[in-house]
Amino acid sequence: MKTLFLGLTMLFFSSCQVTETLVINSDGSGEITIEELRVENSYMKLAGENYSREDVFVDTTTVFKECIFKYIENYLKYLPEERNLFDRYNDVLLSTKKSSFDKEFIDQTSLAFKEVSAIPDLYKAKNYADDIKFNYALTAEKHYYKVQYEFDGTTFKRKVFITNENLLQEQQEQIDLIIKKIAGQNLIEEYVLRYQFPRKIKSVSNSKAVIGSDKKSIHLTFLLTECLRNPESTAVEVILENKI
Repeated sequence: MKTLFLGLTMLFFSSCQVTETLVINSDGSGEITIEELRVENSYMKLAGENYSREDVFVDTTTVFKECIFKYIENYLKYLPEERNLFDRYNDVLLSTKKSSFDKEFIDQTSLAFKEVSAIPDLYKAKNYADDIKFNYALTAEKHYYKVQYEFDGTTFKRKVFITNENLLQEQQEQIDLIIKKIAGQNLIEEYVLRYQFPRKIKSVSNSKAVIGSDKKSIHLTFLLTECLRNPESTAVEVILENKI
């Protein structure tokens, strides 16, 4: 089972581009989207002859609260604090398209928010939806890190916290094996942050950030495997110029 898991993990993380796009409006509202895109050229190198044998078609879009309504009996079995956690995801939109014919595999998780602090950890949204559907315990709580956002009108913070040091170490060991296996194969496995702000940027904490020509946007690119080894490396603080 460990060998199978490692193989599947290698295929996914070594042939995937994850893009987190965040737009903040002048009133503090905005939209955030996380897109997981399978990069076909990279995946084909790893999948080998199995690539042409794929036979799948899925095209669905669901609002998180629809999952609650559909499986309300399961939802009501959770503790009040767990239901409160789920409720933070009510308006999150979950979209999946998988087509072996078109060779298009995309997962999207998005939310239109009224304030940045209302953004939940969207990387756990699909896990929570499955928890409710299958009446599982909170599997997303087994993740080893969490993402949190703050914005006071001038300073934006993307915070990343390690929540399980033991699980982090286990994941790092697995990812190290993956990195060794894909070494020299020239695969695309990117993690991209694209942020748009309502005013010009004064400073960015991460030296890798590229500020756009409009001075209101940043672009950050990491290796996906390295981000999973060290999630805290994706934290960033952006300070905007003062309001006129």
